[in-house]
Parts: sequence; structure tokens; C-alpha cells
Amino acid sequence: MPRLETERLLLRPPVFGDAPAIARWLGDYEIAKNMDSSPFPITTRDAEHLVKKAIEDQARGEAYSFAIVRKESGRLLGFCSLTLHEGAYEISFWIARPFWGQGFASEAAKKLAGFAFKTLKAERIAARWFDDAPASGRVLGKLGFTPLRAEASTTPARGLKALSHRMELYRENFGRKPRRVSPQQSHWVPQRSGLRWDAALTCCQGA
Repeated sequence: MPRLETERLLLRPPVFGDAPAIARWLGDYEIAKNMDSSPFPITTRDAEHLVKKAIEDQARGEAYSFAIVRKESGRLLGFCSLTLHEGAYEISFWIARPFWGQGFASEAAKKLAGFAFKTLKAERIAARWFDDAPASGRVLGKLGFTPLRAEASTTPARGLKALSHRMELYRENFGRKPRRVSPQQSHWVPQRSGLRWDAALTCCQGA
């Protein structure tokens, strides 16, 4: 498993010793509500299972997961991953609330996207962010992600469906900043199979 470095951060393989910190940070609803695979509330044993799954997925070539660690202190700040989904890698990341607003998510996500394109030779990566977490959309926008569609999604912590935005980034657009468009252009459209989001988006909010 590779180790990636930025100016301030070390992105390293997760270990079972990370479980207490993961459980602590993912016990925050504002973090957990955006996590597809994290139970809520979460225990240390649950966090150990998440680490075990990350190790197993990597061994099968299905995902690359990294603990985000501050170099100067060795403290775990968050987590990021690339997961194969429908033939493309999907990027995800979270930073614990005490470390918000310091650029750590952008720093880690940029390094991880570069790893996907340069090392894994991906041509395209995908991402999703929830409408009530616009900071994630801004991070993706700065990397050059462009809108694909808006849709209703849920997570274990949310329980109910909420507006989310699917985005994609092609290798040649990595680092390019798309123009800014408000996500309020999305709207509900009834379908026989239920409700879906029909998007008229061309960019993420605040990118």
C-alpha cells in the first residue's frame, strides 16, 4: 500500500490503532451524515471493522484508503479513499470538525486525485457531495470536477433521502477550475419508480 505526502500531510494505510480516533470523529453527526459505509452511532469495534474492510478491499484491488495524518503531530485528521464503482474510481474524503477551514481536505483530495491519474492511470474519477455540505463541493470544484447530475441519496446516519450532486473529473481537466453555478437549478421530477432529482447544473456551489 502506498504512502502519499503533501506539504503538511501524510496519507498512509489505515491501521487498527486508528480505530479509536476514527470512532471519535465519525461519532460527530455532521461528519457521519455524509458517509456511505459508516454506522451511526459508531463504536470502536465498528471502526475496527471499517479498517479491516479497507485493508481487504485494497488486497482485492477494489479500493485505496488512506488515513490523513498531520505530519508535525502524527494526529489523525480524517480519511480519504478511491473506490471502484461502475468501472471508475470514486473519490471520498472527510476531515474531523476541529480541523475544518484549514485547507486539509483540499490538500488531501488533490494528492489523492493525482495518485488516481498518475499511478493508477485512471482516465476519469467520480465524486458525490451533499447539498448541505457545500464545502465538499468547493473542494471538488477546485480540482476541476464538473457536474454530472443531481439526485436523492441517503446514508446510514441520515436515514432519509437528501439532495446530492454527482460530479466527474477527466484526466485532462485535473486542476482546472469550472465556472460557478448555483445548485438551486435542480428540482424534483416525479417518476413511476419514485422521485428523482433532475439537474440543470453546470458546476458545484462555491467552487
